[in-house]
Amino acid sequence: MSKMWFSTNLLFLGIFGFVSVVEGLGVNWGTMASHKLPPETVVQMLKDNGISKVKLFDADESTMSALSGSGIEVMVAIPNDQLAAMTNYDRAKKWVRSNVTRYNFKGGVTIKYVAVGNEPFLKSYNNSFLNLTFPALQNIQNALNDAGLGDSIKATVPLNADVYNSPEDNPVPSAGRFRSDINGLMTEIVQFLNQNKAPFTVNIYPFLSLYGNDNFPLDYAFFDGAPNPIVDNGIQYTNVFDANFDTLVSALKAAGFGDMTILVGEVGWPTDGDKNANSNFAFRFYNGLLTRLAANKGTPLRSGYIEVYLFGLIDEDAKSVAPGSFERHWGIFRYDGQPKFPFSTDFSGQLQNNKYLVPAQNVEYLPTKWCTFNPNAKDLSKLADNINYACTFADCTALGYGSSCNSLDANGNASYAFNMYFQVQNQKDMSCEFEGLAMVTEQNISQGNCNFTIQTAFSTSSSPLRLSPVALALLSVALSFFL
Repeated sequence: MSKMWFSTNLLFLGIFGFVSVVEGLGVNWGTMASHKLPPETVVQMLKDNGISKVKLFDADESTMSALSGSGIEVMVAIPNDQLAAMTNYDRAKKWVRSNVTRYNFKGGVTIKYVAVGNEPFLKSYNNSFLNLTFPALQNIQNALNDAGLGDSIKATVPLNADVYNSPEDNPVPSAGRFRSDINGLMTEIVQFLNQNKAPFTVNIYPFLSLYGNDNFPLDYAFFDGAPNPIVDNGIQYTNVFDANFDTLVSALKAAGFGDMTILVGEVGWPTDGDKNANSNFAFRFYNGLLTRLAANKGTPLRSGYIEVYLFGLIDEDAKSVAPGSFERHWGIFRYDGQPKFPFSTDFSGQLQNNKYLVPAQNVEYLPTKWCTFNPNAKDLSKLADNINYACTFADCTALGYGSSCNSLDANGNASYAFNMYFQVQNQKDMSCEFEGLAMVTEQNISQGNCNFTIQTAFSTSSSPLRLSPVALALLSVALSFFL
């Protein structure tokens, strides 16, 4: 992941009404959760909010079936771990038949793009996908062409902003160039995309610029002006999104494709897991972004319409937190499909008096009970071990520094961890034991801005949540201050 100033990144997307006015506004629908909402519920939520485009991270059959007949434009995806298989043309053709052609009928799924991998050139991948991505892209697009779908469905590669150069070599957007170590490969990919009239897809995260640099100017991450803009050949840049986007425009121009269509695959703001991840900042960011998109203003080097997918739709409590604890909190909706914050503008940029999005309907929850620290517990010597155990298999990222539950005392930390595990385990009897340190209560134990959740009744068979060793160690350090 890049942590540069006008770079950013990881992963994104979505929101809302009046999408017919803000042409092209879409949302990323990720599904890495312990309790997924039924796909039919999510699709109805998309329709209720006027969201006309959705970007997926796979081509799951249940998701695709729910999208059938919805009229929602879809970007299906081939995960990175399948890129090697796609370097074989026969397997690429089989994938297209199974995941694209299969749904290409009247009343089926309106597939517009195939995402080949997801940020495969991140430096953290140590070149694992360097020699796989371009052959896979070629084979998928050629398979689409051979199936007679190439004119309407385009293959693209969602790339992190770190494929273009770092701020040390790139003080202004006009100096943008592709990273020297992959410049040749990027030029080949861009040429192939251009030949097939496919867009260049980039993920842009102003939040990550702020997260990665304590000296980064806060206002520059938003769209309502910065006191000290970056000046580039007389152009003033007052926000990092424009600067990042135009750095890519310059890199494409230097490669000989300055007019190439750019699609923003992911852009958003998380609401927990970091001192700068909260609903107030997310409200500020999204309303500035939506107003900008509604005006079709573009950026200084690329005026007009930009196709954008917001990241993301729903919180995902099973995502890796290796990039940061905020990873599980990108949704504009909570885990249960309830909107997190209002929007002061609709999708045309018109004032709408801070209306909330339409929530998911008919959501079922587990019984109204919580798991809390037992105040009568005698032996507290194993409290830290039990909290660590709970947080290994449940999401405790809200307890971290600057997060929504960071102000809890020792007992509160224990209760939060125990309850998250209890809920993930579907409130099973033995999941609120913890060697006598916990007990079940029917009294809501939420405190202030810290919400002790009750999970939905929609459990999945996915692997239990696990924090990485590094993330668990950091969390243990944070908790140690209260134990």
